Amino acid sequence: MKNQDTISSPAPKRSRINLFLTLMVSVLIAGYACSSSSVMDDMEPVKPEIAPKPISEVNPPSPDPRVGLGAGVFDAEEAIWNLEMLSQTPPTEDFVGVTNSDLAFQGTYAFQGNYNGVMIWDVSNPRSPELVTDYLCPASQSDVSVYGNLMFVSGEGFGGRLDCGTEGVQERVSEERLRGIRIFDITNIEEPEYVANVQTCRGSHTHSVLKDPNDDENVFVYVSGSAPVRPEDELPGCVNALPDEDPNSALFRIEVIKVPLNNPQDAAIVNSPRIFENLDAAPTHGLAPAEKAELEKAREEGAYIAELFGQERVIPNRFVNALLQREMEARGGTEVTAADSASLRENLQSIVDEQFGGTEGREERGPNQCHDITLYPEIGLAGGACEGYGLLLDITDPANPVRVDAVADSNFSYWHSATFSNDGSKVLFTDEWGGGGQPKCRESDPYEWGANALFTINDNNQMEFQSYYKLPAPQSSEENCVAHNGSLIPVPDRDIMVQSWYQGGISVFDWTDISNPIEIAYHDRGPVDADRMQMGGSWSVYWYNGLIINSEIARGLDIFELTPNPLLTRNEIEAANTVTFEYLNPQGQPKFTWPTTFVLAKAYVDQLDRNDTLGDENLTDIRTRIAAAEKTNGSERSDLLTNLADRLEGEASATNDSEKVEKLAQTLRDLAAM
Repeated sequence: MKNQDTISSPAPKRSRINLFLTLMVSVLIAGYACSSSSVMDDMEPVKPEIAPKPISEVNPPSPDPRVGLGAGVFDAEEAIWNLEMLSQTPPTEDFVGVTNSDLAFQGTYAFQGNYNGVMIWDVSNPRSPELVTDYLCPASQSDVSVYGNLMFVSGEGFGGRLDCGTEGVQERVSEERLRGIRIFDITNIEEPEYVANVQTCRGSHTHSVLKDPNDDENVFVYVSGSAPVRPEDELPGCVNALPDEDPNSALFRIEVIKVPLNNPQDAAIVNSPRIFENLDAAPTHGLAPAEKAELEKAREEGAYIAELFGQERVIPNRFVNALLQREMEARGGTEVTAADSASLRENLQSIVDEQFGGTEGREERGPNQCHDITLYPEIGLAGGACEGYGLLLDITDPANPVRVDAVADSNFSYWHSATFSNDGSKVLFTDEWGGGGQPKCRESDPYEWGANALFTINDNNQMEFQSYYKLPAPQSSEENCVAHNGSLIPVPDRDIMVQSWYQGGISVFDWTDISNPIEIAYHDRGPVDADRMQMGGSWSVYWYNGLIINSEIARGLDIFELTPNPLLTRNEIEAANTVTFEYLNPQGQPKFTWPTTFVLAKAYVDQLDRNDTLGDENLTDIRTRIAAAEKTNGSERSDLLTNLADRLEGEASATNDSEKVEKLAQTLRDLAAM
């Protein structure tokens, strides 16, 4: 005979918990009815505006409207879900047709980088941003950051000039060239004053500004330069050699600049830490099926092909034409001939190796540069996205960052940027497969390539891989698309990120469950050109003080806001919007803290509802009592909130999310004490 426990069918734990809570709340509500305040007597039961749904029950539009959108620059078709577009603002005259790059924020201003300089927008009315100034000062990429009355701008291109002139620099060696960090005084926001620059050997592709919590007199700028080392004749001390050949090598290091806030003209490099020591060459993947087919087709058509960074690539026509011109001039000719073409084909690989440093002696070494470094000073860590590796750095001594962990992944091509979870227990790295200028979100492209990789960080600051996330909507061959810049949205107790995907548009996804990230909102446009790949799309998109602000490469500045839906309620959105900053540099990640508000309490209730924690009758009563307390004040409010907090603390241990119930109870106590 079978054991009785074996043949019986006990209810699942959650059902028993809900039954227990239903009985308990019936008793409690009856008890409260005898002592309820007058405001409770007048209250109608409060139910959610939109019933929260578990993230696992996401139901996006189908078929996906992002697939097959019509092309155009300013008239492309659009698809949007769970977002509202507030405004679309084209670039100003000197910036139209030139790449828009990264963003920074201060007060009501958005600072938008552009390869021609910086545009500063007043976004206090997000439905109608106003241009404050457009500062013409070419030097790609013009990544921009702000702190106090200072603005920092990256310059890496060979044509950037110290005087911000537009004529460029033609000479191989020139005293007029700027490659490094420009520093501006923006005390008068309408007329930025160029006060200093710090030159570096490889320029500044990107940079990150670190405000040390223990130092109010200086800020530190971490510089990531990815260009070839400039000649020593142009900048003394620049050495293009392996570190074991010359300890002063400009390779295999980053630069740390110290900027005295009261004397920015004294800014200078204080350290060039070699954070890549003892890293082996990272594993790589080959070509995707579509790439192999394209390469063979290009070879058959006579394209110029060379190996660059370990992979055969088609050399773009603009470079080929310049090299053919050089071949012609070298022999004293006036027209390009077949002999010039043959000579170029024979010498192309050596030319590419000379231009980009080649690989001799470096095949077995790890990265020699970072693309981007995200600083999180409140937890003392930084995430370095460094070519073939993702690095975790200890930045508690700002001038002396130290590598504490490094991870590599054969599915990654080029580690590009990093974002931490708010509590610092997780980190997300992006892979810019194809360099941002190629279509890498085609249906045939592997899901793991050109995606995000998500890691947990253990107590010993070691990273452990958990999952990938890639834009779920396939894009066309005419759309450059790959993972790019984004930031967290401060929804309490959730890890939600908004991220750019170039011409894949923007994607909002929840990675609270790090093993299963899920998209919950998006916006996308059709390709810039229907017939050929033209650069465009979202370079950077960030949350800032209740807005989602997007730098669109070809189209300008977009501003969105989140719209309530079952996956993200109005209370959660409004709680996120209570987090405000005086400034934001997304590569200097801030820690979110939520002020004590009624909307925070209501957001927690919605999350308990989403997780089916307290039962419908109990949740309705909790919402009703919170609404009643919000309508009153003084001792009556305090009593309502304190009694409800007492009750929740008594129920917490019997639920499937005692920690969230206790957070709600504590928020109610904090409200009662205000």
